[in-house]
Amino acid sequence: GGKGAAAVIIEPHMRHEGIFVAKKGKEQSILSMNLVPGVSVYGEKRISSGPAGCEEAEKKEYRVWSPFRSKLAAAIARGVDNCYVKPGAKVLYLGGSAGTTVSHVSDVVGPTGWVYAVEFSPRSGRDLVEMSKKRPNVVPIIEDARHPLKYRMLVPMVDCIFMDVAQPDQTRILAHNAAYFLKNGGHFMISIKANCIDSTVDAATVIMDEMNKMKELGLKRKEKLTLEPFERDHAVVVGVYRQAKKE
Repeated sequence: GGKGAAAVIIEPHMRHEGIFVAKKGKEQSILSMNLVPGVSVYGEKRISSGPAGCEEAEKKEYRVWSPFRSKLAAAIARGVDNCYVKPGAKVLYLGGSAGTTVSHVSDVVGPTGWVYAVEFSPRSGRDLVEMSKKRPNVVPIIEDARHPLKYRMLVPMVDCIFMDVAQPDQTRILAHNAAYFLKNGGHFMISIKANCIDSTVDAATVIMDEMNKMKELGLKRKEKLTLEPFERDHAVVVGVYRQAKKE
């Protein structure tokens, strides 16, 4: 608990199922409900809460999800309209890194969902694999996201792709994975780091170009938002893949 005064109030996020908000006075933080109570993944703060007078066992534990450490949390903090990472979803996560955000996605999709986390760096991959040992809904895949054929036996059709791969050809990589694994009418959320694609052009232009490329590849944008003040020159684009034509 905090120092004396205001109690922490935890409520479900108004817009996004499976995500929670802690309010204390004027401060707010984003939370996910810990799938593995008692364990922090990267030193994040945990808060437990339950109805007044309830037993310890009945309390739920939540993990603070900082938007400064996670592009997905930053998108939520910036007010993204739709978050397709939700309870029961199958998510293909490209660019799993050491598993910081992946662990929160694991919390959100919960015991009935799955996270297939692809990470190319063996070093980050070690942390990802370690984290997944305690989380039965995480499948760590240490492969290059440029070659989805290599992990096609591990990943089924998914509801959503979340991508945080800072590569110049990331839009092509997204489309390539969508072609294999994303169901028609499924959704994608991609974090675009402008200076990674072209550092000679201003960020807004780069992001616009990427969105035009997506359109050509069957990835239809629904919304786009920048991630200031959490990240500079980053945007998250959310959209739908091969949406069926309305009759």
